[in-house]
Amino acid sequence: MSDPASVTRLDVLILGGVVVDGSGTDAIRADVGICGDRIVAIGDLAGTDAEETLDAAGQIIAPGFIDVHTHDDRMLLETPAMTPKVSQGVTTVVTGNCGVSLAPYTGKNDPPPPMNLLGGREWYRFTRPEDYTAVLHEKPAATNAVLLCGHSSLRACVMDDLSRAATTAEIDRMARILDDAFSAGFAGLSTGLAYPTASAAPTQEVIELAKIAASHGGLHTSHMRDEEDAVLEAIDETVTIGCQAQIPSVISHHKVCGQQNYGRTRETLSRISEARQHMPLGLDVYPYIASSTVLLKDFLARAERVMVTWSTPHPHMAGRDVSDIAAEWGVSPEEACDRLNPAGAIYFQMDEDDLKRVMAYPETMIGSDGLPHDERPHPRLWGTFPRVLGRYVRDEKVLSLTQAIHRMTGVPARIFGLTDRGAVRSGAFADLVIFDPDTVCDRATFEDPVQPADGISRVMSNGQWIWRDCAPTGVHSGRHLRRAA
Repeated sequence: MSDPASVTRLDVLILGGVVVDGSGTDAIRADVGICGDRIVAIGDLAGTDAEETLDAAGQIIAPGFIDVHTHDDRMLLETPAMTPKVSQGVTTVVTGNCGVSLAPYTGKNDPPPPMNLLGGREWYRFTRPEDYTAVLHEKPAATNAVLLCGHSSLRACVMDDLSRAATTAEIDRMARILDDAFSAGFAGLSTGLAYPTASAAPTQEVIELAKIAASHGGLHTSHMRDEEDAVLEAIDETVTIGCQAQIPSVISHHKVCGQQNYGRTRETLSRISEARQHMPLGLDVYPYIASSTVLLKDFLARAERVMVTWSTPHPHMAGRDVSDIAAEWGVSPEEACDRLNPAGAIYFQMDEDDLKRVMAYPETMIGSDGLPHDERPHPRLWGTFPRVLGRYVRDEKVLSLTQAIHRMTGVPARIFGLTDRGAVRSGAFADLVIFDPDTVCDRATFEDPVQPADGISRVMSNGQWIWRDCAPTGVHSGRHLRRAA
C-alpha cells in the first residue's frame, strides 16, 4: 500500500471502495488516487485534494479486465468507443485470434471463411502490419489493444491455394512478414488449424513460424486442430509446437464439443497439467456452452442446435435455426447451409459441467471470443465478464471474486507480457473498473444479444473515464500495447 502522506494533489480520487488488486490476494477497503495515467496512491486518502472525487462505497475497484481472446481488429477502427467491451469493464483487448488478423492481407479478392468474420476486401486493406498499427496510433480506441498476427492471414498473403501445405519458399515469405509484424509491435502468432484456411498446414509449418515468433519474444495462441474426438491429439500437437519452437503458448477457448465427448475435460485438463510441467502453457475460456463462427457444414453434426447469426444472401434468416430454415425450404440442413453461405452461426455443443471444470482450473483466463460484426451476435460479445462475476462467482460459486478477477487481470497481464497492467497498485497504469458485486450480471441473451451489463458503474483507461452513467464517454484513451517478453 502506498504512503498517502506523500500525495498532495490528485487528478482523480476514488473513496471508500473495496480494492481487489488483481493479484489473487484478499480484498482490502482503501481509497485509490490517480495522477495522469497512473495510480499513485492506495490507502486512506480522505481529505486529499483532487480534481475529481468519486464515492465508491459498497463497490469493487478492480483492474480493467483484459479480454484475451477477441476478434476486435476492425471494431477498434470502425467503432472506437468499443461499447460492447467497455460496458462490461474491459480495458484491453487481444486481437487477431484463431489465425485471423485484419493485417496483413495482400489478396485481391474477398478473404475466404473464416477470415470474412472481420469483413470483406474493403476492410482487408492493410497490406503490411505497420499499415494497421499506424491507423491505430493515429486514431486510438477507448481500449488498449494487443495484436496477434494470424497464420491464416499470412497464408492468404503468400499462397494461391490454401488447401495444401506451404512450400519452403512460402514459409520463408510468411516468416519475413511475421518479422515485420513484430517490428510493428505485434505480440504473437495465432493459429486456427481447425479452419479450411489452415487445416492443410502440417505441424512443421507452424513450428517454423512459431520459431520466428519466439525469436522476437512473442507467444503462440492456438485454436486447436480439433476440439472433438481428437482433442487430446490436438493438445499434443499444440504442446509439440510450443516445445520445439520454445515459445509460450495459449490454448484458445478450451472446450470439448459433441455429446460423445461430454465429461472429457477431465482428460484434457490432465493432459494440459502434464504439459505445464515442462513448458509455459496457458488457456482461456468463455462462460457459455455454445460457440460461434462461420457457418460450416462440417460443424453441423456435432451441435445439438445451430442458429444463424448472419447470412449475405438471406440476411432475414439471422436469429433462426438451420433446422427450421431447412424444413421451411424442404431441403437438408447441408443444402440449407449452401444456400445461406456466406454466413455465420452459433453452435450449441458443449456441456455445463465441462465449462465449470475448465473455468475452475488454475489460472484459466477469460476471453469473450465475441464477433462484433454479426447481425445477431453470440451474447458473449456483450456479456462475458459480468456473466462470470454474476453467474459463476456470486451464484454458482465456481470461483471466488478474487480468483475471478485474478484470471481476468493479473494472469493475462503476466502471460501476455503487459507491464504495469492488470493490477491496482501504485505505479500501475490506471486501467480500472468499478462495479457492484451484488448486482453485476450479464443481460445479453441468445434471443436479445445486444444488451449492456448491469452493475458496471465506471471504467477507466489510462487515467481517463471511458464508461460512465451507463454510456461511453467519448474518450478514446486506449493504446497499442507491446509485449514485454
